[in-house]
Amino acid sequence: MIRKAKISDVKIMHRLINESASKGEMLPRSLMDLFSNLRDFVVHVDDETDEIAGACAMHIFWENLAEIRSLYVSPSHRRKGIATRLVEASLSEAITLDLFKVFTLTNQPDFFKSVNFLEVDKTALPEKIWSDCFRCPKYPDYCDEHAMVIDL
Repeated sequence: MIRKAKISDVKIMHRLINESASKGEMLPRSLMDLFSNLRDFVVHVDDETDEIAGACAMHIFWENLAEIRSLYVSPSHRRKGIATRLVEASLSEAITLDLFKVFTLTNQPDFFKSVNFLEVDKTALPEKIWSDCFRCPKYPDYCDEHAMVIDL
């Protein structure tokens, strides 16, 4: 089941996201960041165990731009379509909010291509570069993420 994240999910999401980050799969997130952006998140809850098996955030960047970030699916639940459903839920919310351009920076470009994102040069996303990337320790010389966009 996919639902909006709750306060009680934050510490679990923090552990899952940061475990994934320690493997180089994504960037880490602080508890403060997760609490501050909780409304951005949807989670997948396993029907049998009632545990969070995945999470995804859709963060509004500007009046015409949003970002998919912190997409995570637990290893035991991968290859079951959960990531696709999390992204689709996030994109549906973007449409509801009249946001028709969504981007992501990812180490998984093949997955995002499978859900119709197109790869673009990072310079096509100046809002992201100047608000977040500029502060990242990987910027600019060590960034290994692919910039991808979907027009809805």
